[in-house]
Amino acid sequence: MIKRATLLHLRIPFSFFLLPVFLFAWSVYPDVDYWRLVSVFVILHLLVYPASNGYNSYFDKDEDSIGGLKVPPKVSKELYTTSLIMDAVALIWAFWISGYFALCIFIYGAVSKAYSHPMVRLKKMPFIGWLAAGIFQGYFTFITTMIGLYPDQLGLLTEWRVQIPAILSTCLLFGSYPMTQVYQHEEDARRGDLTISRLLGVRGTFHFTAIAFFFSSLGYFAFYYYYESLTDALIFYGALLPVLIYFNIWYFQVRKDQEMANFDKTMMLNLLSAICLNLFFLYQALG
Repeated sequence: MIKRATLLHLRIPFSFFLLPVFLFAWSVYPDVDYWRLVSVFVILHLLVYPASNGYNSYFDKDEDSIGGLKVPPKVSKELYTTSLIMDAVALIWAFWISGYFALCIFIYGAVSKAYSHPMVRLKKMPFIGWLAAGIFQGYFTFITTMIGLYPDQLGLLTEWRVQIPAILSTCLLFGSYPMTQVYQHEEDARRGDLTISRLLGVRGTFHFTAIAFFFSSLGYFAFYYYYESLTDALIFYGALLPVLIYFNIWYFQVRKDQEMANFDKTMMLNLLSAICLNLFFLYQALG
């Protein structure tokens, strides 16, 4: 029986925040075998992401709040073993779909482990860690999803209709990723981890995210205007309006009191962003 602490550190619900990239990839070419769709979803969101969470938690040994877990319990060897078993199951299942898909899953797992493993610990390197998170959770995951959904149509990967949204996924993550670290500055400082958010500072993180969001949203608007319609482009902006309103309200709260840059506010922004994006991409995939 798996311990409750191990299940908590896997942070399976946190995979909801990473779901937009998967849904975006599906929405680009929605005509897909639904068994394969379910398989790729389970491999990524119920195996690979939780395994990555658990593995990194094992080496981080966080005492303060982390993404999706306000009060993290103490980690045990079981967490380490469980994460490796989940990785192995994901690889076997992925190989059943495609050798290329399995290779992508392996590479993603290796990079995610390097984020917290003491021998590499990308988390200590602000720019490299930021680039790795943005590229591999964005562009690379988008391409990986496409390979899993359409293993017999790899030629799709060379199309701009695929490459542009893959790049846009990374651009959006480049802006949003620092916000996920904005409440962790004190603990990161105690461990000697210089994250991109800690380098920017609390206000600087907000400013950086606002600029990145502005330019990436223009990219999304242009993509939908060119490949779909003006209506879809405007619906995209409408879908993100609640996120923009919340972000601005929170920003002015932080300007008055920096303590407002806390776990609860950050998780609410993540949840609101994920809900809005997931609903929009689901609408595109099913529409």
